[in-house]
Amino acid sequence: MNAPPSSTEAPTVPPAPGNGRVAGKTALVTGGSGDLGAAVVRMLADHGAAVANLDRVAPHRPWGRAAVSDWTVDLTDAADVESTVARVVAHHGAPDVLVNAAGIIGRPAPAHEATEDEFDALFGVNVKGTWLATKYTVPHMIALGRGSIVNFSSIHGLTGGANVPLYHATKGAVRLMSKSDANVYGPHGIRVNSVHPGSMRTAMSRSAAERSPLGPQEYYRQLVSGNPLARQGEPDEIAHAVLYLASDESSFTTGTELVVDGGYTAH
Repeated sequence: MNAPPSSTEAPTVPPAPGNGRVAGKTALVTGGSGDLGAAVVRMLADHGAAVANLDRVAPHRPWGRAAVSDWTVDLTDAADVESTVARVVAHHGAPDVLVNAAGIIGRPAPAHEATEDEFDALFGVNVKGTWLATKYTVPHMIALGRGSIVNFSSIHGLTGGANVPLYHATKGAVRLMSKSDANVYGPHGIRVNSVHPGSMRTAMSRSAAERSPLGPQEYYRQLVSGNPLARQGEPDEIAHAVLYLASDESSFTTGTELVVDGGYTAH
C-alpha cells in the first residue's frame, strides 16, 4: 500500500524522559494492546505510573517495563469487567487514572447496509465497554476523592463522517458520556475528558484504508491532504495528550475535548 500523501514530514517524537509526571499513580488502560493504547501504556509507565493493560487479547509486544501488567477481559461483559477491575485493584491499589482506549472501527458501509450484529459489536465495545470500565472503576476513585478518566473519542465524534458512520456514532456517544460524567463525578474530585485523534499511523487506520471502496491512496488523500499539517499523526502524539489529562497538570480541566488532528477540524 502506498503511503498517504504528505507535505509535512512527521517529527521524531523523543521517548518520554521519565520525569515523574504521573509518579505514584495507578492507571488502568483498556485496549492497551492496540497501537494508540500501547503508546499510552508506555508513556504513563515511563512517567512513573503503575499501569494495568485491560484487553481482550494478549499484548503483541513486550513492554520491557516492570510497572506494566496485563489483564485479559471482555469489556462487553459486565461480570468480567467487574471481577477484573476488582483483581487489578487488589493487586495495584485503587486507580488514580482510567484511560478508555479500547475500540473497534467496523466495516466501511452506510448505515442501511450494516447488520444488527455489526451495530451491536461496535456499540458493545466502543460505548458499553467505556461505560462498564467507568462503572466499576469510578467507585474506587470516589473513595479516594480524586481521579482522572480519559475517554477515546475521535474527530468524527465531533464532525460525523461518511466512511464508517456507525463507528462515528459510537464516538459521538463517548464524547457526550464524557461530558455527562464530568458533571456527575466532578463533586467527587474526578475529572472526565475525551481525546479526539485525527488520522493516526496505526493498524486500525491501515485496515480502514485497505477496505475503503475509494482505495487506500484516495482514502488517505481525502483524509489528510487538505489538513494544515498534511500527514497522519503518530501514536506518541496521542499518548502525550493523554499524559497531560492523566497528570495533575490538568487539575482544572474537565468535561472538555482535546483534539489532536493536524488541523482537520479547523476547516
